[in-house]
Amino acid sequence: MKKPRSIAAAVVVAVILAATAAWAVHASRRASAVAAVAVPKPALTVAAATLQSAVLPVRISANGNISAWQEASIGTEADGLRLAAVNVNVGDVVRRGQVLAAFASDTVNADLAQSRAAVAELEAALADAEDNARRAHGLQATGAMSAQQIQQYLTAERTARARLEAAQAAERTQQLRLAQTRVLAPDDGVISARSATVGAVLPAGQELFRLIRRGRLEWRAEVAASELAKLAPGQVARLTPAGGETIEGRLRVVSPAVDIQTRNGLVYVDLPPDTPARAGMFARGEFDIGTGRAMTLPQSAVLLRDGHAYVMRIGTDSKVMQTKVVAGRRAGDRIEITGGIDASARVVAAGGAFLGDGDLVRVVDDPVARSSGRLVSGAASAAVN
Repeated sequence: MKKPRSIAAAVVVAVILAATAAWAVHASRRASAVAAVAVPKPALTVAAATLQSAVLPVRISANGNISAWQEASIGTEADGLRLAAVNVNVGDVVRRGQVLAAFASDTVNADLAQSRAAVAELEAALADAEDNARRAHGLQATGAMSAQQIQQYLTAERTARARLEAAQAAERTQQLRLAQTRVLAPDDGVISARSATVGAVLPAGQELFRLIRRGRLEWRAEVAASELAKLAPGQVARLTPAGGETIEGRLRVVSPAVDIQTRNGLVYVDLPPDTPARAGMFARGEFDIGTGRAMTLPQSAVLLRDGHAYVMRIGTDSKVMQTKVVAGRRAGDRIEITGGIDASARVVAAGGAFLGDGDLVRVVDDPVARSSGRLVSGAASAAVN
């Protein structure tokens, strides 16, 4: 009777031990699961950056129009003549003295021929008057002629000379009119406008062409009155026309006056002769006036959202917080920070666009990455498992 009881007791003990072991395994697994849920996983592995002192260029921003350095208005001096030929068009490069247009000269040639004939006639009359005056002057001592007659011959000589000079002046006038039938370029340059039409009969003073002298362009930039004192001739300016490439020019002169309405002054910047810009374009630009020290971050650390600059600041618990900062100058891959964080604050060097407020990050302790602001594992690295 004792043996069956012993076997039953052993079975009961084995069952109890198996249940205890099963409960222990289940409790262990449950504790591991709870622990796994309780410990959050980092969203990204990032490098931290802090504010670093750097030497940045000091620049003054400006806006303005690109204009011709000097634009010449070329008109007609001939009055009432028909335009017979137009030799140039808009965009043509011309040289000083080049014939741009010509008027019909038949009428002027006829008037000139008539003036020349009148001059020839009066030259003959003057020669005859001079002979008479010379003979009269020779007879003055003999008394063969009265003083009154001698004076008449001398007066006739002076009258003939005056008439000849008037005729010669009329001839020069006709020669000038003939020269005015050819419209010449006053300087080297580029034709920027043309209103001349073949066959038109034009009054004196009518504009025919406009010429950009020497093809030179300038940027007329508007600068705040408070900044004008920092500018001086010779400084470098870099401007970018709308939709164009950056152009480098040299400041030529600062306007001595300021507009009383806008409180801005004009500065004139010479552009290179091979510039792709065109007169009338609008351009934005900057003037380099020196260098200065500033506290900077990598540009990859600064996010632009809704027109403002932000950084993802890393807290002591490795969680990030979006923080608004005040951005200033930019140079290379650095951007000046003038407010919003202090020098000891750590921010996400890159990849902040993939993070939100409160996200946990894993910060890699890399001094080089902290100072340069480069992301160690990439902005889009996978979450740490």
